[in-house]
Amino acid sequence: MLKGKTALVTGSTSGIGLGIAKALAQQGANIVLNGFGDFEHPKADIAALGVKAEYHGADMSKPAEIDDMMKFAASKFGQVDILVNNAGIQFVANIEDFPPERWDAVIAINLTSAFHTTRLAVPAMRKANWGRVINIASAHGLVASAQKSAYVAAKHGIVGLTKTVALETAKTGVTVNAICPGWVLTPLVQKQIDDRSAKEGLSVAQAQTELLGEKQPSLQFTTVEQLGGLAVFLCSPAADQVRGVAWQVDGGWTAQ
Repeated sequence: MLKGKTALVTGSTSGIGLGIAKALAQQGANIVLNGFGDFEHPKADIAALGVKAEYHGADMSKPAEIDDMMKFAASKFGQVDILVNNAGIQFVANIEDFPPERWDAVIAINLTSAFHTTRLAVPAMRKANWGRVINIASAHGLVASAQKSAYVAAKHGIVGLTKTVALETAKTGVTVNAICPGWVLTPLVQKQIDDRSAKEGLSVAQAQTELLGEKQPSLQFTTVEQLGGLAVFLCSPAADQVRGVAWQVDGGWTAQ
């Protein structure tokens, strides 16, 4: 379905981003990966699906590096047809204890980076009269949790950005939507489980059950494969009139 298209996925060397990159590659899209840590194995995994894979290590808190990444993608593949804004970090503390530099970092990577990638990708999408911007928000883009002021603010901002750019592109073949996962067992979430286990003297399994039980009625993690499947749908002709949506994949979290 996506043969000949190019997808750039930020924060895609592991977790949700890599899962979505693989799903898009399985549909024939060439992939530009981005993120920290090991990228050779993810790049090889994508290439093994029969598409071209490239990597750019832009720090998503730095606009100049984001600009360079977008130019790199265009130089390799002509343009970015599908942009998935997934890069994110987390920090947890009460507002009075929240270090300002951590606030700035979360907002820069989780929200402002999506502004920069989107403003740079949309002109070519408009010209081609086809494009997809998929922003990975969160259940926290719709509801809040204590001690996550920066993350919640950034994810609410992503939902607002999604709606605004969807309206700006409404008369074109470009669509802009957000996916709002609940708990997904990524390295970021595993760290929260491990921290809870150590802090409260629980087994890892108990800590995991408590984490899910507080928010996610299904008591099951959302999987990266499910999120990848939704991203593929949003790139399909069936989703041509899905615009400005914040699509929950959260096991009932935001239905409560």
